[in-house]
Amino acid sequence: MGRPEIEAFLIHLATEQHVAASTQNQARSALLFLYRYVLELPVEVPVSVLTARTPRRLPAVFSRAEVQAVLAHLHGPHLLMAQLLYGSGLRLLERLRLRVKDLDFSRRQLTVRDGKGEQDRVTMLPLALVDPLQAHLVLRAQAHARELVRGAGAVALPYALERKYPNANREWAWQFVFPASRDSLDPATGAPRRHHLHESSLQRAVRAAIRAAGIPKHAGCHTFRHSFATHLLEDGYDIRTIQELLGHKDVKTTMIYTHVLNRGGRGVRSPLDDER
Repeated sequence: MGRPEIEAFLIHLATEQHVAASTQNQARSALLFLYRYVLELPVEVPVSVLTARTPRRLPAVFSRAEVQAVLAHLHGPHLLMAQLLYGSGLRLLERLRLRVKDLDFSRRQLTVRDGKGEQDRVTMLPLALVDPLQAHLVLRAQAHARELVRGAGAVALPYALERKYPNANREWAWQFVFPASRDSLDPATGAPRRHHLHESSLQRAVRAAIRAAGIPKHAGCHTFRHSFATHLLEDGYDIRTIQELLGHKDVKTTMIYTHVLNRGGRGVRSPLDDER
């Protein structure tokens, strides 16, 4: 393939309408990488070839009744985890990575460590979850004590903390709130460590609950986070507060929920609703 053909292909790829924008951009970048750094052939991208723009999609959101319907079909730890997603606006992995030390029951808040963009933030701990979470931790503390007796109970620590604090990996404060059912080998050290619960466990349970509730929406675990933000807006909380709770770097990201409400920030009412 000569240079003219490459440029023609790039133009076609950048303007193709039958594949997703992310697919276009990935294929375009792969092709450029191949020729520039593998084959070491100079390829100049024409000015007319632009990165495909990802279209803005409005997120699926549960109504309050739908949230309760989905939660009604969840049980045990899965119910508690889903309630945290909705009640605190957490992402799935943020909830899975929660450690005991990140829960502050006296202030009714929890700390998200290394969230998206490696940013920490503080968000609310719902009053309705204080007692269930404390009861859950009592059972986990008892199980952890038994694991320590048999020489287990170690978790992986972030960064180089395990070298700095050799005994911290068995301390209660560093344990995951929702751990896996058994130890696995740490890929970094090869030592047995208790990881957090795998994300697929809750994803399967939530999808099954959505089907059982008869909700015809393309929804999943992240829909609880979208619903958290949308319902706070409905309750009149300002967009900046919601931005901080969600951990969005730019308020424009949070503003999408005003479009979900179809208010545009002004609470517009359809003229059809005025005809009575």
